[in-house]
Amino acid sequence: MARGTAGKNSWALLLMILAGVVLGGFIGQLASKISFLSWLNYGQTFGLSQPLVLDLGILVLTFALTIKITIAGILGIVLAIIIYRFL
Repeated sequence: MARGTAGKNSWALLLMILAGVVLGGFIGQLASKISFLSWLNYGQTFGLSQPLVLDLGILVLTFALTIKITIAGILGIVLAIIIYRFL
């Protein structure tokens, strides 16, 4: 029987992608200290530079979101998708 993605859970794919992003970011941080691997930590950061504060009197809500996309993170995502497809 051929393997396909028809019976696979999309939550498992999301979990694998998140794990790939985290591990890729971790590897990128480690590689930034090594001169010939520092390119793995090259990337772009975007999001809110200052948190957005909503003061409702008795309740204060603070919103902040910053995303850093690096080469190592992208490689982690690609590797996670490849692993997911073969499992």
